[in-house]
Amino acid sequence: MFVVKSDRILLIRKKRGLGAGKINGPGGRVEPGETPGDCAIRETMEELCITPLNVRSAGELFFHAEDMPRIHGYIFTASDYNGEPTETDEAIPLWYPLEDIPYQEMWEDDHIWLPLVLAGHVIDGWFTFIRETMLDYKVLIRSE
Repeated sequence: MFVVKSDRILLIRKKRGLGAGKINGPGGRVEPGETPGDCAIRETMEELCITPLNVRSAGELFFHAEDMPRIHGYIFTASDYNGEPTETDEAIPLWYPLEDIPYQEMWEDDHIWLPLVLAGHVIDGWFTFIRETMLDYKVLIRSE
């Protein structure tokens, strides 16, 4: 989930789990009986103590790595939220201007697809990694 408000984006520094130490958007595993959208909202509430509003689906990501589990991710954006972004056991909230996103502290693929999402596109992306190094990728913008 990427909350974008007033030309700023709310990101997190992950404190544990896959990607600990990296900057990303909040998110996690879809629970049984839960939709990906419900999951994104729940995870944002758990990780940042806020409820995202005006949520929009922005695409899907498929990750393959020989040394990690395959991941099928869903991208969502929100233009507002209720509550106050708060540090939790899982995440530290961080606001950045849209023109100064810290891609150097994020997963290697983020600089490829996140600008497309922030420009309003819905995308599908496929990424191959080994030991957190990207080997190959393909990103398609869905036709409206």
